[in-house]
Amino acid sequence: MSHILLGFQDVLHPATLIWVALGVFIGYVVGALPGLGKGTGVAVAIPLTFYLTPPAAIGMLIGIAKGSGAGSAVSAILLNTPGEPSSAPTALDGYPLARQGKAQKALKMGLFASVIGDFISTIILILLAAPLARYALLIGPVELCAILLFSLTFIGGLSGTSMTKGLIAGALGIFFATIGFETETFVPRMSFGLLEFDDGIKLVPMAIGMLAVAEMVVQAGNLKTLDSATGQIRDSDRREDRVILWSEWRRCFPAIARGTLIGSVVGILPGLGASVGSFMSYGATRKASKTPEKFGTGMIEGVAAAESADNAVVPASLIPLFALGIPGSVIAAILIAAFILHGLTPGPLMFKQQPRLVADVYAAMLCASVIMLAIGYLGQRVFAQIIKAPMRLIIPGVLLLCSIGAYMETGSIFSIYVMLAFAVVGFFARKLDFSFVTFLIGFVIGPNLELSFRQSLQLLDHNALNLLQHPIALVFLVLTVVVAWWIGHGSKLAASVGRHDAHDFTDPEDRDVSRNQKGG
Repeated sequence: MSHILLGFQDVLHPATLIWVALGVFIGYVVGALPGLGKGTGVAVAIPLTFYLTPPAAIGMLIGIAKGSGAGSAVSAILLNTPGEPSSAPTALDGYPLARQGKAQKALKMGLFASVIGDFISTIILILLAAPLARYALLIGPVELCAILLFSLTFIGGLSGTSMTKGLIAGALGIFFATIGFETETFVPRMSFGLLEFDDGIKLVPMAIGMLAVAEMVVQAGNLKTLDSATGQIRDSDRREDRVILWSEWRRCFPAIARGTLIGSVVGILPGLGASVGSFMSYGATRKASKTPEKFGTGMIEGVAAAESADNAVVPASLIPLFALGIPGSVIAAILIAAFILHGLTPGPLMFKQQPRLVADVYAAMLCASVIMLAIGYLGQRVFAQIIKAPMRLIIPGVLLLCSIGAYMETGSIFSIYVMLAFAVVGFFARKLDFSFVTFLIGFVIGPNLELSFRQSLQLLDHNALNLLQHPIALVFLVLTVVVAWWIGHGSKLAASVGRHDAHDFTDPEDRDVSRNQKGG
């Protein structure tokens, strides 16, 4: 508790609060613009925090991550074009509400649900991370290797439509992590005589290339579609259509509570992501409703359910990162670079080695939630205008920031070449449906996986039977096999069912939802 108070003392400094607020504002704008997303915003902003104090830098990046989650609902409601895939369920009922003249009502409920889900999930992070880290300190190299292998398999199976592609992406991420000095002998590997490769590939240029630059290339190919989207939404003059009534709050409270719980659980489980949380929450709320047939026509609890789950995922996804050092999502993988840059190495030891900096992170997250409410509420009309900016003006600006960010990481033009190379990788990963989430997480955990594997071989004396002396490792190895079989079997079953039902789309309810998602 004393460290938390010191954390608030650091974060509530006016200069730090300004940076946190700036991060939330930038995140809101990035989230509201279709195609950018929180991963892009945080990756580009990391090099811009080099000269900030650790609380201000981490607070700003956390503000971007949180603000973009809430901001993505703006374009989903007003344009029926989600800023991020996780806001797609928001559009199902948010856009019909906007067409009925209730855009302000939908935007306010989306904001309130986002803040509530985010704040409660942050509290769960604070309560769970440290106790889990105490148990993690008891884990040795053999157990850690099995846990990392299980996590990568789990993430690879659930991050995309194909487990095989997910595992290939993760393996490629581990492969690129082996470039540079070898762990034990300190001999350069696969550096091709280039001194820049001796220290390995840096995460920030790679992440910027795969997330931001590749996304801008994709968006450039969709300029006609994006520029034809228009927000011709007019607000009703009636007060009851612009404010949230108490009767609507009563309907939305259970949806928000359910969405926060689902989003928190989904966030803790590595690899599922915010999209899974928001769709699960929307589906659960629809199933629990007395009038499920009305969903997709402008039910405000649909907006509340999707947004509360969407924003609860981000703080909860930091729990495995803080407790075990394993990133559970893209945003967690990208934040590792920022944490290390400012003196905080994610993992169980950070609670003993840097307790005050951990407290600064917690305080910044809680303050960002409150600031998000203020900025989102006061800037509602401003953000509604920002999303109308043409993408042909946004794309060059984002690419400029990407180049600056990649260059600032090392001060070398070589980082920009790395960024462009991985932009090509990211572009084809999207086109071929390979999970860049699994790729990035494989790259991040690659060094730890290699080191723990080498140590495990020594501890086990190269004898697999010695695994019997490590029951925790055995449990996770068995779970890895079970998960691989279960997800692989489930994917084949879903594919066969999908082929069987492809021509049997006769449910009128599904047609209504499909029409609403396309724009009514």
